[in-house]
Amino acid sequence: MQTPEQKVRNYIKESRIRGTRLLQKLVQEPSTRGDESGAQAVIIEKCRELGLEMDIWEIGDNGLTVHPAFCSDRKDFNGNPNAVGIMRGTGGGKSMILNGHIDVVPAGDAKDWERDPFSGHIECGKLFGRGSTDMKGGTTSLLMAMEAIKNSGIKLKGDVIFQSVIEEESGGAGTLATVLRGYKADAAIIPEPTNMKLFPKQQGSMWFRISVKGKGAHGGTRYEGVNAIEKAMLVIDRLRILESQRNERITDPFFESIPIPIPINIGKIHAGDWPSSVPDLAVIEGRMGVAPNETLDEAKREMFEAIAEVCNVDTWLRENAPELEWFGASWLPGDLDPEHELIHVLSESFMDIKEKSPLIEASPWATDGGILSKVGGVPVVVFGPGVTETAHQANEYIKLEDVFEAAEIIALALLKWCEVSD
Repeated sequence: MQTPEQKVRNYIKESRIRGTRLLQKLVQEPSTRGDESGAQAVIIEKCRELGLEMDIWEIGDNGLTVHPAFCSDRKDFNGNPNAVGIMRGTGGGKSMILNGHIDVVPAGDAKDWERDPFSGHIECGKLFGRGSTDMKGGTTSLLMAMEAIKNSGIKLKGDVIFQSVIEEESGGAGTLATVLRGYKADAAIIPEPTNMKLFPKQQGSMWFRISVKGKGAHGGTRYEGVNAIEKAMLVIDRLRILESQRNERITDPFFESIPIPIPINIGKIHAGDWPSSVPDLAVIEGRMGVAPNETLDEAKREMFEAIAEVCNVDTWLRENAPELEWFGASWLPGDLDPEHELIHVLSESFMDIKEKSPLIEASPWATDGGILSKVGGVPVVVFGPGVTETAHQANEYIKLEDVFEAAEIIALALLKWCEVSD
């Protein structure tokens, strides 16, 4: 007689064609922001096929937009719902949230792609298309794991709560909506593309804008003006020092392989409107990384103080202080004790499938894990198939073998965590 572990592993091995078709259908639905409904329909159909208890709703209520963690410039969520499917347990076991986002970033210039960005083309064991790695491959792993358990006739004691959310790429409003709707559990797994590593800690991040004033003048008499670009360079130099100072404090071994654990990236600069004029305004926009063990407010305060220091050493900036504002997206950091039981359960399951210990590191980017852990109080590990090197890029792809192996690992973790019912 087969053990529950053997049953789910064999089921997943025998379901690879079906799993591939599911992933292909998801990738072929271009679920960019504001157009998530088509891919969500595929998800909902699959969840209903599995007999899950469904909750489908358009986010925006339950105090979402006034919550301190809400961050989105999107005004209309109509027609693009969140979807939650629950596999009820028999009682007495621990519960698990399986969280995946359905939204993908834009494809960019189609000329950079070898094929249609939403083709779902398969070649040499890889499935290509926007969202294949980030993170429809991981979502497919979740659904395959749940299907293997259910269709193998195995009942768990604890509930499994599958979540397919919108808005992750823009700040996590979809996952925040699930928390405010009351969905919590004893733990959560988010299968972002970690290259099959375990991430108990996740970097947070925020977008910032710094407006630096100058004084306009004719380029021929530039000495009569104050060049805002040159003053902005002083600010940027100080931000580089701040980045070094903040990263020198990070001694967590989980960050050892990451050259800059919490970067301050300058992503955009706008200044001037005429080559023969001295620009009177320079606007810097960028992203500030936030350490797992700090708050967004603490990081904001450090940047404010760094800019104030520049003003103390420059007469013009002292009298014309740059304006710092926070806009657009932000993500809460995540910080799970590496000795948490969920780490041990996932590590054991990984060892069962891969016959080696997993690499455990910190995430170099933000996820919805910060919302689940900091707002929902749910312990989170980020673990999934795919590599970030292909995410958000042209010719994005995922190795199908990783999708299937991740499904097996997650299925075994569910058996251990939620416990098999007699």
